[in-house]
Amino acid sequence: MHLSLAPIAINSRGWARIAYDSGGTRKCAAYVPQEAVTLLQPGADIDFDAAARYASVSREIALSRRFFDLLAARVARDRRHPQPVPKDASEYDAEEAERTRLERLGVTPSSTFLNIGVDNQLTWPRHEELVAFDQYRLVLMPKTNEFVQSISIDLNSNRLSIEQAQTVINRFLSMLSWCDDQFAVVEGGWAGSPVPLPLARRNLAFTSTHQWAFARSMPASEEVRRALALYREARNAEQNFLVSYAVLNYYKIIELRHVGWKAGTKWIADNLSAVLDDPRDQHSIPTFLAACGADSPEKYIYAACRVAVAHASLDRVSDPDEAAELRRLENAADVMRRLARRFIAVDLGVPDDPFAP
Repeated sequence: MHLSLAPIAINSRGWARIAYDSGGTRKCAAYVPQEAVTLLQPGADIDFDAAARYASVSREIALSRRFFDLLAARVARDRRHPQPVPKDASEYDAEEAERTRLERLGVTPSSTFLNIGVDNQLTWPRHEELVAFDQYRLVLMPKTNEFVQSISIDLNSNRLSIEQAQTVINRFLSMLSWCDDQFAVVEGGWAGSPVPLPLARRNLAFTSTHQWAFARSMPASEEVRRALALYREARNAEQNFLVSYAVLNYYKIIELRHVGWKAGTKWIADNLSAVLDDPRDQHSIPTFLAACGADSPEKYIYAACRVAVAHASLDRVSDPDEAAELRRLENAADVMRRLARRFIAVDLGVPDDPFAP
């Protein structure tokens, strides 16, 4: 027998040829891959030359008749004297266990999973488990020393886009949070894995220094102290995926001096150009302006962001389970954060220099 991975035709690789005796006649049989469609037509075997080589240079393996004689003798001997199953079959056991695990989790050859981390205090399965939520199937992954609790969902079998799958996960957690009366914070994740995968615990980078470079004191102004407290709370919310609270707190900073619709929108209109025209940071501005639509930016920030997240308005509905709505608010929060910083720095006169008086 001769085997090779060399090309057998255009865009087709791999061939095998075996010579054998049949009734005293030496015959030859050949294998060709299914991609070589011209060789699979009726009658193609008549003109097929098994000894021909398509590649000018190739490497092949030859198995002699003696090899098959030894193999047949070994098989016959083992059948006459069967051996016990080897004690160390861990390699095969592990493969079978993994195959069984993937079947139990609903994995198919066409699966593409979205994996999302969840910081929560909900009732959660101790082991990974496939659960049903309406017509959808989700894989819940437990917390370990290395991984956070997470949810994986097969985009293909559930027939969902990434955005739709994120919304389904949010709906599931909202219902679970209501039933358990506990928190559930959806963290980041990624899509594209053929199997459900756990997510590593967040280990965020931070700035360290050999010499402590900070010489600020507590602000004397109560207004400034409140503004800084609100800003820290907003940054915490934004960092921990609670974007609705980030939007609300950034606006509350502006409302320290500009209360109400007219005063707040006027200050935003007067100061927004400094943010929109900042050449150092333009990554979120086009998306923000597109989201404003027919509204002026100041009206959009007040009505579609501040009012929408603070009140159950029928005119401006904000559903924090909807993935598209969360992205909209994340974009708005980026602009509002810069407005809040401008208010604290300019209107309240608080520099961000660690050595400022």
